[in-house]
Amino acid sequence: MNPLIEFQQVCKYYHMGDSTVVAADHISFEIFPGEFVAIVGSSGSGKSTCMNIIGCLDVPSEGTYLLKGQDVGQMDKNQLAEVRNRLLGFIFQQYNLLPKLNLVENVEVPLMYAGVSKKERRERARQALEEVGLGDKWRHKPMELSGGQQQRVSIARALVGHPSVILADEPTGALDSRTGREVLGMLQDLHQQGHTVVLITHDNSIAVQAQRIIRLEDGKVVYDGPSDAPEAVVTPRFSGGEGRVRA
Repeated sequence: MNPLIEFQQVCKYYHMGDSTVVAADHISFEIFPGEFVAIVGSSGSGKSTCMNIIGCLDVPSEGTYLLKGQDVGQMDKNQLAEVRNRLLGFIFQQYNLLPKLNLVENVEVPLMYAGVSKKERRERARQALEEVGLGDKWRHKPMELSGGQQQRVSIARALVGHPSVILADEPTGALDSRTGREVLGMLQDLHQQGHTVVLITHDNSIAVQAQRIIRLEDGKVVYDGPSDAPEAVVTPRFSGGEGRVRA
Protein backbone atom coordinates (compact mmCIF):
# COMPACT_ATOMS: atom_id res chain seq x y z
CA MET A 1 0.00 0.00 0.00
CA ASN A 2 1.31 3.43 -0.93
CA PRO A 3 1.33 6.20 1.67
CA LEU A 4 -1.39 8.82 1.42
CA ILE A 5 0.78 11.48 3.10
CA GLU A 6 4.57 11.43 2.87
CA PHE A 7 7.03 13.91 4.35
CA GLN A 8 10.58 13.46 3.06
CA GLN A 9 13.08 15.53 5.06
CA VAL A 10 10.66 18.47 5.14
CA CYS A 11 12.05 21.79 6.41
CA LYS A 12 10.27 25.10 6.85
CA TYR A 13 12.15 28.32 7.48
CA TYR A 14 10.79 31.79 8.17
CA HIS A 15 13.09 34.78 7.75
CA MET A 16 12.77 37.49 10.39
CA GLY A 17 15.23 40.33 9.85
CA ASP A 18 18.71 38.89 10.12
CA SER A 19 17.51 35.66 11.73
CA THR A 20 15.89 32.51 10.39
CA VAL A 21 13.23 30.66 12.37
CA VAL A 22 13.38 26.91 11.91
CA ALA A 23 9.75 25.75 12.22
CA ALA A 24 10.29 22.28 10.76
CA ASP A 25 13.67 20.57 10.79
CA HIS A 26 14.05 17.61 8.40
CA ILE A 27 10.74 15.95 9.30
CA SER A 28 10.01 12.58 7.72
CA PHE A 29 6.98 10.34 8.19
CA GLU A 30 4.33 8.45 6.23
CA ILE A 31 0.59 8.19 6.87
CA PHE A 32 -1.32 5.41 5.15
CA PRO A 33 -4.97 5.21 4.06
CA GLY A 34 -7.31 4.41 6.95
CA GLU A 35 -4.96 5.50 9.75
CA PHE A 36 -5.95 7.72 12.68
CA VAL A 37 -2.82 9.71 13.52
CA ALA A 38 -2.33 12.47 16.08
CA ILE A 39 0.45 15.00 15.53
CA VAL A 40 1.15 16.37 18.99
CA GLY A 41 3.47 18.95 20.46
CA SER A 42 3.62 22.07 22.56
CA SER A 43 3.73 25.63 21.21
CA GLY A 44 6.71 26.03 18.91
CA SER A 45 7.09 22.30 18.29
CA GLY A 46 6.27 22.49 14.59
CA LYS A 47 2.82 20.86 14.67
CA SER A 48 1.02 23.88 13.19
CA THR A 49 3.63 24.09 10.45
CA CYS A 50 3.04 20.42 9.65
CA MET A 51 -0.72 21.01 9.63
CA ASN A 52 -0.36 23.90 7.20
CA ILE A 53 1.83 21.85 4.88
CA ILE A 54 -0.41 18.75 5.06
CA GLY A 55 -3.41 20.99 4.38
CA CYS A 56 -1.75 22.60 1.33
CA LEU A 57 -1.89 25.98 3.06
CA ASP A 58 1.90 26.22 2.88
CA VAL A 59 4.76 24.43 1.13
CA PRO A 60 8.15 23.19 2.39
CA SER A 61 11.25 25.35 2.18
CA GLU A 62 13.25 22.16 1.62
CA GLY A 63 12.35 18.51 1.27
CA THR A 64 9.31 16.93 -0.33
CA TYR A 65 5.65 16.59 0.64
CA LEU A 66 3.69 14.05 -1.37
CA LEU A 67 -0.10 13.93 -1.05
CA LYS A 68 -1.54 10.89 -2.77
CA GLY A 69 1.68 10.72 -4.75
CA GLN A 70 1.53 14.36 -5.90
CA ASP A 71 4.42 16.69 -5.09
CA VAL A 72 2.64 19.55 -3.36
CA GLY A 73 5.74 21.71 -3.17
CA GLN A 74 5.79 22.09 -6.96
CA MET A 75 2.21 23.44 -7.18
CA ASP A 76 1.08 27.03 -7.66
CA LYS A 77 -1.65 28.65 -5.56
CA ASN A 78 -4.47 27.60 -7.89
CA GLN A 79 -3.28 24.00 -7.93
CA LEU A 80 -2.97 23.99 -4.14
CA ALA A 81 -6.52 25.30 -3.79
CA GLU A 82 -7.82 22.59 -6.13
CA VAL A 83 -6.02 19.85 -4.21
CA ARG A 84 -7.27 21.23 -0.87
CA ASN A 85 -10.85 21.15 -2.07
CA ARG A 86 -10.61 17.73 -3.72
CA LEU A 87 -8.53 15.71 -1.27
CA LEU A 88 -8.85 17.38 2.16
CA GLY A 89 -11.66 17.91 4.64
CA PHE A 90 -10.93 20.44 7.40
CA ILE A 91 -12.26 20.56 10.97
CA PHE A 92 -11.20 23.72 12.85
CA GLN A 93 -11.12 24.63 16.53
CA GLN A 94 -13.41 27.63 16.00
CA TYR A 95 -15.71 25.80 13.52
CA ASN A 96 -15.34 28.51 10.80
CA LEU A 97 -19.04 28.43 9.93
CA LEU A 98 -20.64 31.31 8.03
CA PRO A 99 -23.15 32.93 10.38
CA LYS A 100 -25.57 34.17 7.70
CA LEU A 101 -25.95 30.76 6.08
CA ASN A 102 -28.07 27.93 7.48
CA LEU A 103 -26.49 24.58 8.26
CA VAL A 104 -27.09 22.91 4.92
CA GLU A 105 -25.73 25.95 3.09
CA ASN A 106 -22.60 25.89 5.27
CA VAL A 107 -22.04 22.22 4.50
CA GLU A 108 -22.52 22.90 0.78
CA VAL A 109 -19.66 25.41 0.59
CA PRO A 110 -16.87 22.99 -0.46
CA LEU A 111 -19.13 21.53 -3.13
CA MET A 112 -19.79 24.99 -4.56
CA TYR A 113 -16.05 25.46 -5.07
CA ALA A 114 -15.92 22.01 -6.67
CA GLY A 115 -18.60 22.97 -9.20
CA VAL A 116 -21.19 20.43 -8.03
CA SER A 117 -24.75 21.12 -9.21
CA LYS A 118 -27.18 22.79 -6.80
CA LYS A 119 -29.43 19.74 -6.56
CA GLU A 120 -26.55 17.35 -5.83
CA ARG A 121 -25.02 19.80 -3.36
CA ARG A 122 -28.23 19.94 -1.38
CA GLU A 123 -28.67 16.16 -1.36
CA ARG A 124 -25.10 15.49 -0.25
CA ALA A 125 -25.17 18.23 2.39
CA ARG A 126 -28.43 16.93 3.86
CA GLN A 127 -26.99 13.42 3.96
CA ALA A 128 -23.80 14.64 5.69
CA LEU A 129 -25.89 16.42 8.34
CA GLU A 130 -27.85 13.20 8.87
CA GLU A 131 -24.59 11.35 9.45
CA VAL A 132 -23.65 13.69 12.31
CA GLY A 133 -27.13 13.64 13.86
CA LEU A 134 -28.29 17.08 12.73
CA GLY A 135 -30.49 16.24 9.77
CA ASP A 136 -33.56 17.78 11.43
CA LYS A 137 -31.81 21.12 12.07
CA TRP A 138 -30.64 21.89 8.54
CA ARG A 139 -32.58 25.17 8.37
CA HIS A 140 -30.99 26.53 11.56
CA LYS A 141 -28.22 29.13 11.63
CA PRO A 142 -24.94 28.28 13.40
CA MET A 143 -25.57 30.63 16.34
CA GLU A 144 -28.76 28.70 17.17
CA LEU A 145 -26.65 25.67 18.04
CA SER A 146 -24.37 24.67 20.92
CA GLY A 147 -20.61 24.56 20.41
CA GLY A 148 -20.68 20.78 20.10
CA GLN A 149 -23.42 20.95 17.48
CA GLN A 150 -21.48 23.57 15.53
CA GLN A 151 -18.44 21.32 15.54
CA ARG A 152 -20.61 18.49 14.21
CA VAL A 153 -21.66 20.77 11.36
CA SER A 154 -17.99 21.37 10.58
CA ILE A 155 -17.44 17.59 10.58
CA ALA A 156 -20.33 17.25 8.10
CA ARG A 157 -18.73 19.95 5.94
CA ALA A 158 -15.41 18.08 6.06
CA LEU A 159 -17.10 14.84 4.98
CA VAL A 160 -19.35 16.16 2.22
CA GLY A 161 -16.63 16.24 -0.44
CA HIS A 162 -15.59 12.62 0.24
CA PRO A 163 -12.00 13.69 1.00
CA SER A 164 -8.98 11.42 1.13
CA VAL A 165 -7.87 12.99 4.44
CA ILE A 166 -9.83 14.53 7.31
CA LEU A 167 -7.54 17.11 8.95
CA ALA A 168 -8.72 18.13 12.43
CA ASP A 169 -6.95 21.11 14.00
CA GLU A 170 -7.50 21.18 17.79
CA PRO A 171 -11.14 20.13 17.19
CA THR A 172 -12.01 19.99 20.90
CA GLY A 173 -10.17 23.18 21.94
CA ALA A 174 -13.31 25.33 22.19
CA LEU A 175 -15.49 22.65 23.83
CA ASP A 176 -16.12 21.49 27.39
CA SER A 177 -14.71 18.09 28.33
CA ARG A 178 -17.93 16.13 27.83
CA THR A 179 -18.64 17.62 24.40
CA GLY A 180 -15.00 17.23 23.47
CA ARG A 181 -15.24 13.50 24.22
CA GLU A 182 -18.28 13.28 21.95
CA VAL A 183 -16.39 14.94 19.10
CA LEU A 184 -13.40 12.62 19.63
CA GLY A 185 -15.82 9.70 19.57
CA MET A 186 -17.09 10.89 16.20
CA LEU A 187 -13.53 11.04 14.85
CA GLN A 188 -12.92 7.51 16.11
CA ASP A 189 -16.15 6.39 14.41
CA LEU A 190 -14.97 7.96 11.14
CA HIS A 191 -11.70 6.06 11.50
CA GLN A 192 -13.61 2.83 12.08
CA GLN A 193 -15.55 3.53 8.87
CA GLY A 194 -12.26 3.64 6.97
CA HIS A 195 -11.54 7.36 6.84
CA THR A 196 -7.99 8.67 7.20
CA VAL A 197 -7.95 11.10 10.12
CA VAL A 198 -5.05 13.39 11.05
CA LEU A 199 -5.54 15.13 14.39
CA ILE A 200 -3.40 18.14 15.38
CA THR A 201 -3.27 18.79 19.14
CA HIS A 202 -1.11 20.06 21.99
CA ASP A 203 -2.98 17.84 24.49
CA ASN A 204 -1.55 14.42 25.37
CA SER A 205 -4.92 13.21 26.67
CA ILE A 206 -6.45 13.97 23.27
CA ALA A 207 -3.56 12.53 21.25
CA VAL A 208 -3.73 9.12 22.93
CA GLN A 209 -7.26 8.67 21.56
CA ALA A 210 -5.70 8.22 18.11
CA GLN A 211 -4.24 4.99 16.81
CA ARG A 212 -0.75 6.40 16.33
CA ILE A 213 1.13 9.43 17.63
CA ILE A 214 3.76 11.55 15.91
CA ARG A 215 5.30 13.75 18.60
CA LEU A 216 7.23 16.87 17.69
CA GLU A 217 9.69 18.95 19.69
CA ASP A 218 11.68 21.91 18.33
CA GLY A 219 10.66 21.10 14.77
CA LYS A 220 11.80 17.47 14.94
CA VAL A 221 10.03 14.13 15.27
CA VAL A 222 10.93 12.65 18.68
CA TYR A 223 8.38 9.82 18.69
CA ASP A 224 6.39 8.02 16.01
CA GLY A 225 4.54 4.93 17.10
CA PRO A 226 1.47 3.39 18.74
CA SER A 227 -0.54 5.65 21.04
CA ASP A 228 -0.73 2.96 23.74
CA ALA A 229 3.06 2.59 24.13
CA PRO A 230 4.46 3.99 27.43
CA GLU A 231 6.79 6.40 25.64
CA ALA A 232 3.87 7.87 23.66
CA VAL A 233 2.62 9.84 26.67
CA VAL A 234 5.93 11.28 27.89
CA THR A 235 5.45 15.00 28.51
CA PRO A 236 7.65 16.95 26.08
CA ARG A 237 10.21 19.33 27.51
CA PHE A 238 9.38 23.04 27.44
CA SER A 239 9.82 24.72 24.08
CA GLY A 240 10.13 28.46 24.37
CA GLY A 241 8.86 30.03 21.20
CA GLU A 242 7.59 29.41 17.71
CA GLY A 243 10.46 27.42 16.27
CA ARG A 244 14.16 27.76 16.83
CA VAL A 245 16.10 30.80 15.74
CA ARG A 246 19.43 30.56 14.04
CA ALA A 247 21.69 33.39 12.95
